[in-house]
Formats: sequence, structure tokens, C-alpha cells
Amino acid sequence: MKQRITAVVSLGLLAACAAPDNTPTDISKNSDSQVSMAVGPSPELNTPYNARVHHIRGWQAGAGQAGAARVRRSPNMTYHGGKIMPTSITRTVFWGTSWASYTGDKITGMDTFYSGWGGTAIARTNIEYTGTNGTVGSSSSYAGHIIDATTAQGGANTTTILNEVCKVVAANGIAVDPAGNDYIAVYTDVPRGSAGYCAWHSAGSCGGKALQFAFFWKLDGDAGCDPADASGLHSQGLAAIANVSAHELSEAVTDPASPGAWYDASGYENSDKCAWIFNATSLQTFNNGSMFKVQGNWSNSAYTAGTGYANSSGQKGCLNQF
Repeated sequence: MKQRITAVVSLGLLAACAAPDNTPTDISKNSDSQVSMAVGPSPELNTPYNARVHHIRGWQAGAGQAGAARVRRSPNMTYHGGKIMPTSITRTVFWGTSWASYTGDKITGMDTFYSGWGGTAIARTNIEYTGTNGTVGSSSSYAGHIIDATTAQGGANTTTILNEVCKVVAANGIAVDPAGNDYIAVYTDVPRGSAGYCAWHSAGSCGGKALQFAFFWKLDGDAGCDPADASGLHSQGLAAIANVSAHELSEAVTDPASPGAWYDASGYENSDKCAWIFNATSLQTFNNGSMFKVQGNWSNSAYTAGTGYANSSGQKGCLNQF
């Protein structure tokens, strides 16, 4: 049963998060895999130190692997000993003053996106990967959205976003899943500006309970983070955050936290390896009948079998469906 959360976090509720048992802990700082993405082939000053980032269009994850290809290094991802997410319990937070009076399609659209994600063809591209706690599954439940109409901040620091997540968790009495399957996506009304990334995901804990979280800029009119969805089904802003949302959630379930699970020799996760590459099946029908244009994900098995489509380095391991 899906619980719809639509509470508006007011200034009066902010004090509630100050309780010691809701102190946020950014555990991703201890993860070599988390750090490697931030200091990898295309570092920017604004890149979060300990987050997995989804770079802007024009910076292709595969482009950074050219040297690896010359020494015949396998493009497949390898396992690094950590947990995966067998399922995901998703929530969204719309953070910023403009969300209080927002009348566009992004809030309802992302409700529809996450409500329809579980069991989709794109979610199934993640299920070949295993961890110490089992196998990635395609199931997902959506617990609704929360609007925090206080002034939002950007994503240059993971701790800032984790503090927001823990504040919302405390203020709304959210019971964090003890198994660590919670995933909270924070959508701000802050434009990207000169930052070299569209979104990122990371890991931390609130009150000693681990969770996954992600950050998203406002991408309205942002050509660098635009999937060029010509379907006419959504506003450009919704189409942009939907595509990067598929990217971040796919990476969160396959490589959630320290010490890391699945990524390749250059530190790229499954969505990084197919970033900004779309094919004929990129406009996907979700399980509630909605449709979104989303990029594919890397599949080790598809690459090995030669059945995937090519990423920007010409490596045929990308899939939109499994």
C-alpha cells in the first residue's frame, strides 16, 4: 500500500530536527568508490567531494575510458564487496520557496515517475547485480512527496543535502527502513549555473539508520542536462529531471554505499557508462501507463553476449530493457 506524503515543512517544524538521535552522518566519505567519481576524469571545483555525479551533456562517461581501452582493459563493471539495494523505498523532497506555489507538472510528474518505476523494463536492467545482502530487484514502492518551502541550497556539499534529508525525516516522523533501502531524492529550485553536473547520489544516515539520497538542480531550460524529449508528454523541466532521476536511482541500487558494489576500473557506475545515450526504446512505458524518455544502463551480461547497444566509446553493453 502506497502512502502519500504531502506535508509542507514549515519553519516551526525545523526545530524538531535538532534532536540528537536525528544527527546526520555522511558515511560516503569512507568509500573509495564514492571518492573516485568526484576526482575522476572530469573534476570541477563545484563537484561534490563524495558523491556520484551525473555530468552534463557533452561530457560522456565513456570518453574517459579511451586509455583503458588501449590497454585492453575490460569495460565490464566488477564487484567491490559492498551491499546493493534489493528493493527501493522512494520519497521525494521538493526543496525551495518556489515549490509552495508551484503549479507546473514537475511535482505530479515525479509522483507518477516513481509510482510507476517498479518492475519497468529500465528497472530490470539492474537485476543482474548482486551484493552481500542479495540481488538487486526491480521492485520499488513510492511513499510520496514532501514540500519544504524554506530556501534551498545547491549541491556542492553532500552534507548540506543530507542535513535537509534528516530534517525532513525528523519533521515528518518518517521511519527509516533498518535494511537501508530508503532512497530520498531532493529536487531544488536552484538552477545549475556553472556546475558541471546535473545530479548526484550519495549515502548517509539519520539517527544511526543508513539511507540513500540524491540531489537535483532545477533543470528548466538547461540545454546541458536536456534529454531532448520530443514526445510532448511533459514539460522540458520534467523530462530533464526524469531522465537524470532514472540515472541516479539505477546507480543507487547497484552501488549504494561504502565500500561500494558495482563499478568499472575507471570508477564508472552502470548509468555513467551509458550516460546521454538513447536508442529506439528510450521512451519507455512505466507500469502505471506513464511514459518517460530515459537513457539505458550498462549490462555486463549484454556486453559479454554482444547484445547491447553502444555507449559513447563504442562498447556494446547498454540496455533499455532486460
